[in-house]
Amino acid sequence: MKKTLLITLVLALGLCWSCLALAATPKEVVDLTKSAAKFYQDKGLEATIAAVGDKNGPFVKGDLYIFMGAVDKMELVAHPMSPQLVGKDLTALKDVKGKLFFVEFRNIAKDKGSGWTEYWWPKPGQKEASPKASYILKSYDGKYYFGCGAYGIDAKTAESQAK
Repeated sequence: MKKTLLITLVLALGLCWSCLALAATPKEVVDLTKSAAKFYQDKGLEATIAAVGDKNGPFVKGDLYIFMGAVDKMELVAHPMSPQLVGKDLTALKDVKGKLFFVEFRNIAKDKGSGWTEYWWPKPGQKEASPKASYILKSYDGKYYFGCGAYGIDAKTAESQAK
């Protein structure tokens, strides 16, 4: 009996640790976002839209993925997981708490150049919204922004770690 209990405990702890190891870190989010911005600078708009919009492309890493928006419009230019949002006016899109998070994405890019924000969004395959934090980075030419979000990251902590 004790042996079975010990094996069960070890397996449960192993599962917990593996879940923690799989959780994205703020650095991974920022690094992936910066790599997309660099790709745009090096390869241009068309190649970047194609790469960001490809769910099997270079900007999808496990649960992390890049999305790309226009700074002068309230629309996405590319999104690998929700292509139905591309080209739509997202000004009025709110999370379950009423936050206009796409407006905030654009404002971070336009006003600060980069930064973190939090909002509520369903995890893949779920209907209920969960807290999510995204890092937003304006492109070198100021025309676009790149974003990457992750569940389980506190935006305020991530922002303070970056300083």
